[in-house]
Amino acid sequence: MKNKFIITTIISIAFAGGLIAFANNSAIQFDPKTQPKQESTKTTLEVAEKTTITPSINTNEYVMANSLDIVANPDKFLNKKVKFKASFDKFSTLGLDYKPAFRDSQKYISFLIKRDDITDHTIPLSEMKIFILRDEAEKFIELDSGDIIEIYGKVFSNALTDAWLDVDKIVIIEKKNKDEKKKA
Repeated sequence: MKNKFIITTIISIAFAGGLIAFANNSAIQFDPKTQPKQESTKTTLEVAEKTTITPSINTNEYVMANSLDIVANPDKFLNKKVKFKASFDKFSTLGLDYKPAFRDSQKYISFLIKRDDITDHTIPLSEMKIFILRDEAEKFIELDSGDIIEIYGKVFSNALTDAWLDVDKIVIIEKKNKDEKKKA
């Protein structure tokens, strides 16, 4: 196990060194004076394609659902692949290490979404335990409360009569606070 960690560390350092060398070469060759100015034309779809966890999953296997329906009927959705849009709230440790629906806190992190049925203030949908691998969650560190995401996942448990979901893919549909960050 120790050797595996050392090998992984060496490979990571070598890879990072290669990226730095590539970035340095690219910076030297790029001359902004000779490049035409282009306006940003990124669409929501282009942003979404760059923010998926597993772009190779077959999205046709997922049933369109509503987060409140899943929470109200976890038995109906048990062992089913679902997709739904939600408003991201925050990363959390809710539900981790709970034996009947075990997800190890060393490997996973959970996150909360906002309730769809309450619009005048923020209430997380805590009845839905949503899990993502920590390595994958790091790709979504820029998520802010209020960002609209599409979640693809499988309801793997209905422990405590709650819906427990493993995330297969996340797509960022809309960044709510992108203009506020530019001002800051």
